[in-house]
Amino acid sequence: MCAPTASAVSAQLPIARAHPLLFKTSVPGEDLQFGQFKRFSLRELQLATKGFSPENILEIGAFGNVYKGCLADGSLVAVKRPKEEHPWGGELQLFQTELLMSRLADHQNLLRVHGFCITPTERLLIYPYMATVASLLGATTRQYSQPLLGWPTRKQIAMGAARGLRYLHEQCDFKIVHSDVNSSNILLDENFEAVVGNLGLAKLMDHKDTLITTPICGTARYLATEFISKGELSEKTDVFCYGVMLLELVTGQSHLALELVACQEPVMLLDWVKGLLRKRSSDINPGDYVKDQVEQLIRVALMCTQVNAMERPRMSEVVDMLEQEALAKRYGRSGRRRK
Repeated sequence: MCAPTASAVSAQLPIARAHPLLFKTSVPGEDLQFGQFKRFSLRELQLATKGFSPENILEIGAFGNVYKGCLADGSLVAVKRPKEEHPWGGELQLFQTELLMSRLADHQNLLRVHGFCITPTERLLIYPYMATVASLLGATTRQYSQPLLGWPTRKQIAMGAARGLRYLHEQCDFKIVHSDVNSSNILLDENFEAVVGNLGLAKLMDHKDTLITTPICGTARYLATEFISKGELSEKTDVFCYGVMLLELVTGQSHLALELVACQEPVMLLDWVKGLLRKRSSDINPGDYVKDQVEQLIRVALMCTQVNAMERPRMSEVVDMLEQEALAKRYGRSGRRRK
């Protein structure tokens, strides 16, 4: 991952200033868009996380850690804390961006910031506590720490994430490109409804713009070819990342784990899954899956991960396909192209 550049953040500020409820912080020189977000004291969060105990760490990221916390009222939260050695670096930009995006984008399939804490030395973001798709699929440890998700649930997760991205790309006042879609940034509520989270690297674009050029950010194994080679970022970059996440959701394995299949010889994820499709899903991990749903999700995933960004569907098309409104027609065309 990488922090947004100063120019990238400043380009987004005129849009932010168009929105009211400017919150004046107690830190000199900072005027941030906090609006309706609840402000927590540092002491509250220290108590909630047992002093930011290593035992409470949920995730270790490039810019800091996420801690599980229990507030005084008993509610569980996730607390994002930047690394101590860089309290005034790129984390400030990520902090500002995430609050801004949470104000601009309000949808049931997007993770909402619950609150914040800011002091001269700390900038913390507080979210509702939720499991990630990665944790349920064992994508980090390559082990299934919990039972495999049933296929109707997996399709529900795929649909929820798709709807969240469709809103960011096509239904918001401004086009928002997430830039870091992966199974660790798709979270699940108690009903396994998916929400898209971690908007700290998101980019604002006008709906008439097709792409921007930006330093390479995000999770390496999910990045699209055009982003790696040219730094070209668009909503189709998110579509590619969504496709890779969908493949993980279908197979129950991470990209790295899939490279170990076939007698420990390196196998690229897409080639392996294409082989599964040719075999009509006969080698997919056993479970209570529905064959037609497995094939449907693989087909959608392969469309999303096409090398040519222009040939990838828009997220609204993905939602339609998952709702079985346009799958057969589009897959017939895509299948001929991908022989």
